[in-house]
Amino acid sequence: MSIIEVKHLRKEYPGVIPLKDVNATVDEGEVISIIGPSGTGKSTFIRCLNGLETPTSGQIIVDGVDMCAPDVDLPKMRQKMGMVFQNYALFEHKNIVDNLTMAPMDLLGMSKQDAYDQAMDLLKLVGLRGKASSWPDELSGGQRQRVAIARALAMRPKILLFDEPTSALDPKMVSEVLSVITRLAEQGITMLVVTHEMRFARDASSRVFYMDQGELWESGPPEQIFENPKRKETREFIFRVHNWNWEIHSIDYDYAAMFSSLQEFCAHQFLGRRITIKCQLALEEITSSFLIPLAQEHGITDPHISYELSVGEGREEADLFIDLKHFTDSGVSLEAIAAAADDVAVQILKNVIVSGETDSSGKVHFVIG
Repeated sequence: MSIIEVKHLRKEYPGVIPLKDVNATVDEGEVISIIGPSGTGKSTFIRCLNGLETPTSGQIIVDGVDMCAPDVDLPKMRQKMGMVFQNYALFEHKNIVDNLTMAPMDLLGMSKQDAYDQAMDLLKLVGLRGKASSWPDELSGGQRQRVAIARALAMRPKILLFDEPTSALDPKMVSEVLSVITRLAEQGITMLVVTHEMRFARDASSRVFYMDQGELWESGPPEQIFENPKRKETREFIFRVHNWNWEIHSIDYDYAAMFSSLQEFCAHQFLGRRITIKCQLALEEITSSFLIPLAQEHGITDPHISYELSVGEGREEADLFIDLKHFTDSGVSLEAIAAAADDVAVQILKNVIVSGETDSSGKVHFVIG
């Protein structure tokens, strides 16, 4: 059952539109990691969910209540959502246990003793029971962020929102905080986490949202997003993809310049010898055995072949995209293109291409590996 429904959410500032048209649902107990390039509306999205930012238009329905309705009791709704910020937002003039007891006493009506007992339990949960009497400036950044998580939990929220909770921390402290969030994820708490920590997003999430240009461009389970993203932009972000592009505008193309450029690209990306050779073989056979002879046969003097080779950090495969629209526009069918090569070229390509697909517009995608 959905605990959050977002419909056509838009947020505008003068001259800037951080959120254009966001639509999403979150089921109770899900852990959603929100990833994407900086400046694409992720933090604004989280802040709109709990009313820290007022949407320009759209709906945010939380636990059956429209947060954007004019008569909504916003303070009451915020109690259902704990928020953990980048900069901890602790009260520096209060010690750690007082940071955790103040809101439950004031807003939930808890007795001082009950609030104290709960605070000590939560500090134990985040590994900081021994710091109850300390002051915020006596703690490390990782410890302060763990206190901020405990303080959010003290209000017994149904939903926890994290706005890049590790962005201000050094690598050692990052692992402290992520281990606590991962433990909470295992307890079935509904969480939305804006993060740049891809390992956390992969290992601890039930779903991943990829946001770009103010919209939710792709969502799915971690294995889909991280292993088989549907959108090119998601793939480039996940794998830190680097691209090599080349166009052929004549059947007498400069073979030496093309392959020199390809070799230089592969060297700059530190591609292994095996994958580099396979990329070269694929391009050589596709160009020399398929496409150039086919262009000559059909009298196409400018074949306008567009290649894009994409490689990502840590991958043992490469993606080759070929735009053959000029061929199809000239009346050459995709079937004729596929049948153009001799048996030797076909066998070579079978040894270097893992998979391939073609769409109706004449764009081909091969995975080389």
